[in-house]
Amino acid sequence: MKFQPLHDRVLVKRLEGESKTAGGIIIPDTAKEKPIEGEVIAVGPGARDESGKVTPLCVAKGDRVLFGKWSGTEVKLNGEDLLIMKESDLFGIIA
Repeated sequence: MKFQPLHDRVLVKRLEGESKTAGGIIIPDTAKEKPIEGEVIAVGPGARDESGKVTPLCVAKGDRVLFGKWSGTEVKLNGEDLLIMKESDLFGIIA
């Protein structure tokens, strides 16, 4: 199934967090925090301003981004857990 976000929304895949601490202690799945880093899978065309002109998004497919721990709406597409969120929910792009 192909999915294209609308307006200023982006589709993000969470990147897995570390499973070990710096000291080598393995963290069980139940104690892990949700990762706040992800990869942009798809982007919408952009938001419309008051005059109806479409303003393109700053993020592009393939960008690594940071977002809030509880941001977005979780969806399952093609067996993958993904997030749909507005571009304004993103904190920034990781270069």
